[in-house]
Parts: sequence; structure tokens; C-alpha cells
Amino acid sequence: MLNSLFVVNINGDVLLEKHWKSVIHRSICDYFFDIQKKSHHPDDVPPIISTPHHYLINVYQNNLFLVAVITVETPPLMVIEFLHRVIQTFTQYFDEFSDTSIKENCVMVFELLDEMLDNGFPLVTEMNILQDLIKPPNFLRNIANQVTGRTNLSETLPTGQLSNIPWRRQGVKYTNNEAYFDVIEEIDVILDKQGSTIFAEIQGYVDVCCKLSGMPDLTMTLINPRLLDDVSFHPCVRYKRWENEKVLSFVPPDGNFRLLSYHIAAQNMVAIPIYVRQIMQLKPNAGKLDLTVGPKLSMGKVLEDVVLEITMPKCVQNCNLIASNGKIAFDPTTKLMQWTIGKIEVGKPSTLKGSVTVTGTSVAENPPISLKFKINQLVLSGLKVNRLDMYGEKYKPFKGVKYITKAGKFTIRT
Repeated sequence: MLNSLFVVNINGDVLLEKHWKSVIHRSICDYFFDIQKKSHHPDDVPPIISTPHHYLINVYQNNLFLVAVITVETPPLMVIEFLHRVIQTFTQYFDEFSDTSIKENCVMVFELLDEMLDNGFPLVTEMNILQDLIKPPNFLRNIANQVTGRTNLSETLPTGQLSNIPWRRQGVKYTNNEAYFDVIEEIDVILDKQGSTIFAEIQGYVDVCCKLSGMPDLTMTLINPRLLDDVSFHPCVRYKRWENEKVLSFVPPDGNFRLLSYHIAAQNMVAIPIYVRQIMQLKPNAGKLDLTVGPKLSMGKVLEDVVLEITMPKCVQNCNLIASNGKIAFDPTTKLMQWTIGKIEVGKPSTLKGSVTVTGTSVAENPPISLKFKINQLVLSGLKVNRLDMYGEKYKPFKGVKYITKAGKFTIRT
């Protein structure tokens, strides 16, 4: 599957390289850098790049690219899924996936990659099994390792590796048995100037934090499971039962994991929870900007962490803007105007007004507006957890469900 893996930053520096079957020179990344330079934004780099003798498959996160080198034809989605699993693992171990965390934990990064791939093929990708094999870094453990000369590698094979349920450790015990479920939906939307929907879809997932003793067998029922399209399950879910009864039956991994992810593409089901009224004129000596952002009354929920961003054209030199609430920042180098609004309650829209300094003689094209926001205790698709039953253990666990809606790629044309 994977022959080599390179970790590359947006400046074209190779931070780390790992090879499995044979060493491929890092000059292979030149094909990737050529395409990256032609792209306006890192997200625009195509995920699969074909070279004369190799395929380069990449994912982008937090100003870093993971570039996998493939020598034979391989299912690309499998490689992309594995690369995302690498990012999730590094985030769990080092609290963030970043340039700094990889440099500071270089030895552990190589140890993790050695366990996650065997001769280039996925081997161990479950977090709790990895944490049994390689202890996560902490301050006291690092000091003890420096004094004794030991490493974080375990000397014994995890019990879960040898069982028919490889994602769960054996002999797990907790004083407080609890399971928390987060139903999170990200909406990708394109709106026109009048606020009409051009494109809308929902990417959703259910994240679980499970701290249950023993070997519990859980059954979750949803109120309206037939809403879901393109469902992707964790390996613990019994797929036959979902196909026949639309019930989620599984023995959960210990700790944090993603139970399922889904996609809803029916535009008529996606209610837009926010509106933007806009007047934007980028004329020389007469540029002005007038924006109003507010929640749609039908939602009845408070919008939180609202941020509005506009990347101005190069001809814009400065913005003199006043907001009814929040903070405004304009970077004259990147031309990014960012309005951090925060909370917007129902019936209390936020406004931004002011002038824009434009050079040149012609009227510039209006740039698109991008929005970020979060709504607690609401999912736009209407998906709801009905009940959760546990079998195989005698205790009664504490159960909790939280619903969150976030903006994915939320763009408004001007």
C-alpha cells in the first residue's frame, strides 16, 4: 500500500520522511511542490497526483501536508482514510497536529508509524491499542525515561490484539461508568447575493467518549435513521443488523472514538440558520461596506463563535469599519478582513459599516464572504438518539447526548 510518507509544510520544507518497502528520494516531492505553487489555497491541491512512476496522495491539515507515495495502484480512499487516522492519532497523543508537536516528539512519531503500518499495510489504528503499545507522553514519564534510559514502548502485547474484538482492551475497570455521545453536523453552503441557496449539504458524525467497565454490548436506536446517506461505520458496528433493522449494535472501544459518519445531500432538508444582508461597493475613492448578520427566527437558538471573513482584492489598501459588537481586524498584507462577532441572539442582529480605501481606476469585483459559527443543542437534519440499551454487564451507566451544528465551507456570493 504505502511505500513512503512525507510530512511537508506549506513553505515546501520536508519535516519528516518515513519509508517502508524501499527508500524513495525526497525529490519525488518536487512534483507535489510544482502543483502546490499553482494552487491559490492549500485546500485546492488535488488529493491524487500522478507522476511517471508513482502516485502521490495527500491530505492537508493545520498548515501541514501528509504526502503518501504509492508505487502500484491502490484504492485512494483507503490511503486518504489512513492519513486522516494518522492525523487523529497525533492529535490525541500530542494535543495538536502541528509543525512544533511533530518536531518535539519526533521519536514517538516514528514509533507510532511503525505500529500503524506493517510493511506499508495498515496494522494497528485503534487508539486504545496504540496507547497500550506506546504510552502517551507526559512530563513525569519523560523525566523517568531520561533517567532510566527507557522508552515509551510497551514490552508486552496488548490483550486486545489477540482477541476477536481487537478494538477493545480486556479487563477495563472504571469507578464511574459513563458514555457520552456527540452528534455533530457541519453544513457546507453556497448562497447567492439575495440569500437563496445554490448548494447545501450536511456532513455529520457521532463521536463517543466511552468509559465503561468490562465488555458491554450496546444497542442504540435513532428516531429517524433513514435520513442518513453514505454512512461510514466504525468496525465495531454490526453492519447486518443496521441493514435489517436500522439499529446500531456494537461492543464499543475504550475511550474516544468515532462511531459513524454520514452525508446528507438533499438541499430541501438543509435549513440555513443564519442570514447576511450586504452592500459592498469597491469603487476608487468611494468604497463602502455595509453588512448585517443575524439568526433566522425559525431556528430559535443562539449562534455562537460567529466569525465573518472577507479576503479583499489586492487594490484594497485599508478598511475603516465600525461594528455594533465584536472585533474587526484587517491585515494589509494578506488582505484578510476578519470580523469576530461571538454570540448573536434572536432578534439582535450585528451590523458592520464603514469605508474601504481602493486604489486604481476600475471597480474591483466583490469577493465572497465566508462564515464560521456554532449552534449548541441543535442538528439541522433532525437526527435524534432515541435510546441506548446495554447488555452483558449488570451496572447501570450514566448516558449523555449532545447535539452541535457547525459551519463547514459556508460561502456567500456578493
